[in-house]
Amino acid sequence: MNLTNILKYVISLAIAGGLLWFTFQQSHLDAADLWRKISAADYRWIVASAFFTIIAHWSRAERWRILLEPVVSQRPSSIDATASVLTGYLANLALPRAGEVARCGTLYRLSGVPVNVSFGTVVAERLFDVLMLLLLLAATFVLEFDRLSQFFMEFLGGKLPKGSSGSGVLLLAGAVLLGLAILGWFLFNRYREALGRHPLYQKVSGFLTGLMSGLLSVRKLRRPGAFLFHTLLIWTMYYLMSYTLFFAMPATANLGPLAGLTILVVGSLGMAAPTPGGIGSFHLLVGQVALLYGLTGQDGQVLATFIHGVSTIMIIILGILALLVVLLRRNKVTDAADVLDDPKAIKLER
Repeated sequence: MNLTNILKYVISLAIAGGLLWFTFQQSHLDAADLWRKISAADYRWIVASAFFTIIAHWSRAERWRILLEPVVSQRPSSIDATASVLTGYLANLALPRAGEVARCGTLYRLSGVPVNVSFGTVVAERLFDVLMLLLLLAATFVLEFDRLSQFFMEFLGGKLPKGSSGSGVLLLAGAVLLGLAILGWFLFNRYREALGRHPLYQKVSGFLTGLMSGLLSVRKLRRPGAFLFHTLLIWTMYYLMSYTLFFAMPATANLGPLAGLTILVVGSLGMAAPTPGGIGSFHLLVGQVALLYGLTGQDGQVLATFIHGVSTIMIIILGILALLVVLLRRNKVTDAADVLDDPKAIKLER
């Protein structure tokens, strides 16, 4: 691990620790009370949540295989794809956004699928997940407009400097990004011929070509119906993974299905934050939104910690099992560090 990655990890860990400290200070919840309430939970509901978790991860692997079908000749097995997905989730616990690279590298080792092509399909997959999250967010706002508008106004209120507006900040940021894009395009066109002769440019260009091939795999889907089915199944399982845990504790057993939808959406936003496994950001957002459904600050934090803890433990258990599968299977590449240097790793399949 180089210095940059170490710095990223330390910063993300510091953010996670600061958010955790803040949330528990706000709710006045100590470790003894937290453990007492969680240890009294009905653990039969954890088994149900674990079952839905396994289905969600398997379904994600199957959807990934569908995306890979049009762009690679060596279709990975369901076991290889599932092990790669779980390895990626495990890597994300250590370093945010490292999971995508670990996932594609693992699949290359197991099935020989070029890293740049599989990475392109992962990016395409993430785009569909963002679309689903936006649709769920819109549906939640329609169904729970009063609660969510109150939450965002209270949570985001006062964050901008006095005299500034959100639209003004967005316009300024957009203008800066547009200017940088125009400058970059001008420099690229001016020095394109010289760049084309550089070995690094040729290597990056080959990688980006494979990446685009993976992205465009969405247009060539052989089984679009199955792709849509698995997309819906993944998010249904995500919903059930957290909603079933409501029934494990008396304080949250009476929360309705709409509360489950709201916590799914807000929790997903928390998991997208640059902290290891969404630690801190998930607790903060879910703990705050739980107040809108009549929970106390302490019960809201217990619920957030319980849901996140069960999910994290499942990722660790399944991730370790996936690593065992990777170690027991014959690797396609002897040295993971050579993945991007291997010509096969950037070769497009015909």
